[in-house]
Amino acid sequence: MKLSLATEEIATFYAKMLDHEYTTKEIFQNNFFRDWKEEMTEKEQEIIQSLDKCDFKEIHKYFVDKNEARKALPKEEKQKLKEETDKIQEEYGYCILDGHREKIGNFKTEPPGLFRGRGNHPKMGMLKKRIMPEDVIINCSKDSQIPVPPEGHKWKEVRCDNTVTWLASWTENIQNSLKYIMLNPSSKLKGEKDWQKYEVARRLKGVVDKIRSQYRGDWKSREMKTRQRAVALYFIDKLALRAGNEKEEGETADTVGCCSLRVEHIKLYPELDGQEHMVEFDFLGKDSIRYYNKVPVEKPVFKNLKLFMQNKDPGDDLFDRLSTGSLNSYLQDLMPGLSAKVFRTYNASITLQEQLKALTNPEDNVAAKLLAYNRANRAVAVLCNHQRATPKTFEKSMQALQAKIDAKNQQLEEAQAELKRAKADHKAKKDVKSKEAVEKKKKLLEKIKEQLEKLNVQVTDKEENKQIALGTSKLNYLDPRISVAWCKKFGVPIEKIYNKTQREKFAWAIDMADEDFEF
Repeated sequence: MKLSLATEEIATFYAKMLDHEYTTKEIFQNNFFRDWKEEMTEKEQEIIQSLDKCDFKEIHKYFVDKNEARKALPKEEKQKLKEETDKIQEEYGYCILDGHREKIGNFKTEPPGLFRGRGNHPKMGMLKKRIMPEDVIINCSKDSQIPVPPEGHKWKEVRCDNTVTWLASWTENIQNSLKYIMLNPSSKLKGEKDWQKYEVARRLKGVVDKIRSQYRGDWKSREMKTRQRAVALYFIDKLALRAGNEKEEGETADTVGCCSLRVEHIKLYPELDGQEHMVEFDFLGKDSIRYYNKVPVEKPVFKNLKLFMQNKDPGDDLFDRLSTGSLNSYLQDLMPGLSAKVFRTYNASITLQEQLKALTNPEDNVAAKLLAYNRANRAVAVLCNHQRATPKTFEKSMQALQAKIDAKNQQLEEAQAELKRAKADHKAKKDVKSKEAVEKKKKLLEKIKEQLEKLNVQVTDKEENKQIALGTSKLNYLDPRISVAWCKKFGVPIEKIYNKTQREKFAWAIDMADEDFEF
């Protein structure tokens, strides 16, 4: 069946995702089909009644083949394409900020496609519409050269607002949220904001003991409101929970944070797994990622939770007298700049620093030190509940690693046999040449042993890491100066921890921190 242009384009969005888990989910299929039908002509709507009867395989194959063809291009062709991309980057990828030429982060709008969302997002599969110039607000200084819209179009608005850091913005049609074009993380502006964020968290270090003793005292308060705030703060501090914002009902996924927890999200056990006063949390957090945890809490917290749950239905708020706003304004009074989010940054960074001290052995080689670093980073990712699904390629890459190890073991056996022969040869001849041969074989054996150890460390690391996402905490919650100082102190090259883009983002920390830096 020949489709109209708009209908065909949307069909390609679905076809491209055929080998993706998303297209097997009913909610994705239903949302897609509803939005697709809306864009069809009347005649198409009459004929196409059911998604099950649509076969997208040929379209899918077309794009797979196209992709393969692109990969198989000769080097010169690839170079040509790269030059074209670089030319666009040169033209659109920079702006002038306070007289400095700064790199822009994302200078392209998102192309149309199907909304994916994370976790089981109720809107997955919906059609993300194409952004038109008429949707876009441009933000630049009065005396600058205003970008020209594409022919026959005009911008939604051009404004000159120097109190914000975005250069263009539009509203996307799925969540009705604002999207921005911002500066690259390596820009001075972003670096300064980053530095300030970690400085606030470092200031918290000085007052955190006082805050802790205060919320402990508040567990016995006569005011229900104060008690609820004190218990919520204990969770935010101890479990690094997000505060959770109030949301419009039915508009977005049903996700909660600490302040918006409902009675149904926790269970109390006077005793469980041999520990007293256990609380079991089970809820969907940001991005519909499930938070499941069983933790022992202090007795007064346990008693208070019982009290907060009394005479309430499962769907009622646990902290009914508390809002994120009131919690943050209370924190602001305790320390300027303090909000619930700062606790997450503080606890993440302090955990990394303590774990690195505990796990690093100065005598180890670089591979073993990196394993220690990743383990420390993992402790933080677990604290922050940064999970990921096991990567699709996991089994494949593990098999490849195992094959390398098998080959190395083979080499090791051969090298040991050769060393044995060389020793026997030297015993018989006792000359310089045969002695040199023994030394040479010894060195080779040592080298192979080292390589084997490195591969085994990689296996451990990969296995421990398969369901944990390290990147989020590394880029957003961990003061980079802790990592830089660790690298300098233990002789680990910084590029083993941060790739090129990350080194640009954290250039301020690399310049600033020496090996004695303490968070």
